[in-house]
Amino acid sequence: MSVANPANEAPQDGATVQRPPAEVRYADELARLRDTDTGERPPGWALSLTAARRFIVGDPSAGVSRKFVGDPSLIDRALVSLATSRGLMLVGEPGTAKSLLSELLAAAVSGDSTLTVQGGAATTEDQIKYSWNYALLVAEGPNQRSLVRAPLLRGMAEGKVVRFEEITRCPLEVQDCMLSPLSDRVLAIPELTGPDAMVFARDGFNVIATANTRDRGVNEMSAALKRRFNFETVFPIADFDTELALVEAEAGALLRRSGVTAAPRRDVLEVLVTTFRELRTGQSARGDTMERLSAVMSTAEAVSVAHAVGLRGWFLRREAGTAEDLVSCLAGTAAKDNSDDLAKLRRYLEQQLTWRGGAQWKALHAARHQLPG
Repeated sequence: MSVANPANEAPQDGATVQRPPAEVRYADELARLRDTDTGERPPGWALSLTAARRFIVGDPSAGVSRKFVGDPSLIDRALVSLATSRGLMLVGEPGTAKSLLSELLAAAVSGDSTLTVQGGAATTEDQIKYSWNYALLVAEGPNQRSLVRAPLLRGMAEGKVVRFEEITRCPLEVQDCMLSPLSDRVLAIPELTGPDAMVFARDGFNVIATANTRDRGVNEMSAALKRRFNFETVFPIADFDTELALVEAEAGALLRRSGVTAAPRRDVLEVLVTTFRELRTGQSARGDTMERLSAVMSTAEAVSVAHAVGLRGWFLRREAGTAEDLVSCLAGTAAKDNSDDLAKLRRYLEQQLTWRGGAQWKALHAARHQLPG
């Protein structure tokens, strides 16, 4: 997960972009790091490994914000992987900020995080490598003008990092189109002739892929493709105070962008984060074993619920949200994957709140009847 940055708006066609890419949100920080970077840079990189690490984990002395909450050694290993001839595969539970980390890494290494392929059942090789402008193809035949470059071809030709989100959601035969670019660093375009028929990767090219562990087995990667990647696991945030601070910062930034001037209440966020952690781990704060939800109770989901609580409180009552709002917002999160999760949530609210002190815990318990069903 990222730490909120209030200066993350960029105009586009007279409108406000909801979420600019990392290189736009943090353009000032990247510029300062480039200007002061005295470290050795791998060929084709915009920053040295040391400066890229500072961009991601933060450097208060240089005015660089912390953008990823996690093990700093993971960042070191990821950067070293990108400097090798192997790609980087980030795996982990949903909501552990794999996509954010891949975006930050691409912005640090290439200064461009937009060469992205979104994996899915409908993803095709054309969307990964290249396709054709058929009007020009019919009029002029296959040539550079009629060629439509997809992220992989652009990344190889420009020497930039390509991001492949949720690669295991793609069919196996689509995944394997990455084999030659990753191993031989070359992409063939058989429709063209001469030097244009082969695109050789420039320095700086590499691939960052992400894979959701809950999708494992849906489209398992081939052994050949796995060998082309170094695997790194992104774990959920272990420390409560760190997760609470992150949820507070992210929810506050989202609420400000939504026109809400009331900051989220910390006591409500404490209840929210505790609830998410207990439903995620299946253990209460006093050590009781309880039913775990099959739904994703990640930090990212907690931020989304905190945002919804704040919106509900502000636009309905002109105040910050309360634990009563939390019940209504939790229902949509708990019932996403399995209807039984709603019953588990109801039992949690009935059985695990009576012994807790604090006004917000009591309000959450009193509002349990608002759950649908």
